Amino acid sequence: MNSKVGTLIPAAGKGSRMAHSLKKPYLKLAKKPILAHTIQRFEQNTAVDTIFVIVDETDFNACRKTVLEPYPFTKVQELVAGGETRQKSVYNGVCALSADVDFVIVHDGVRPFVTDETIFDCLTAADECGAAVAAVPVKDTIKVANENCFISETPEREKLWAVQTPQVFRKSVLEEAHQIAQERQLTGTDDAALVEQLGFPVKLVMGSYANLKITTPVDLRVAEVLLSDPTLW
Repeated sequence: MNSKVGTLIPAAGKGSRMAHSLKKPYLKLAKKPILAHTIQRFEQNTAVDTIFVIVDETDFNACRKTVLEPYPFTKVQELVAGGETRQKSVYNGVCALSADVDFVIVHDGVRPFVTDETIFDCLTAADECGAAVAAVPVKDTIKVANENCFISETPEREKLWAVQTPQVFRKSVLEEAHQIAQERQLTGTDDAALVEQLGFPVKLVMGSYANLKITTPVDLRVAEVLLSDPTLW
């Protein structure tokens, strides 16, 4: 691609499910913060021009000292202050991008096993369609429950995908989606949901089951295994 690509890495969440005194992005994986592993995936990707890391403003110093300064990241432009929600954090990141950025990659700060192949595939699809997200077919049967926790529906598994990141958008599409969401007070669990609310088509791109989001202590143990054996991802 000849377009300029900016990456936003939101890492401002509290991570209560990890039940640890440290926030998830700063937990060590092989003696290196998880967030540093994630940044490295985009630092080494040849399509990525700039990286903006989004963290809680109170964590700026900790992030610089433990994640940025110890490692030779050249593409990280600056830290961006996170908002009250992930949606607001990403919007702050979008606002920090320079005017010449054509495509925006949004990727979870605690998803360190994304591959170059997935990044390139999402960028290619976004170049063609305007919006693309990594996802994998669900392996379990999914049930829809009513308010009393009784099963109300069993969707066809063949039509269900578990959405991951990276999520890649033309910058103009993502900007419009966030601006309209703010104006209409709309919320979405991910950026693709905001773009869908515009009526804009979003392409699913095959991701990887190893593209793990480290959320719980079990996930951290799985991540240790993945890191020890690169053939798994």
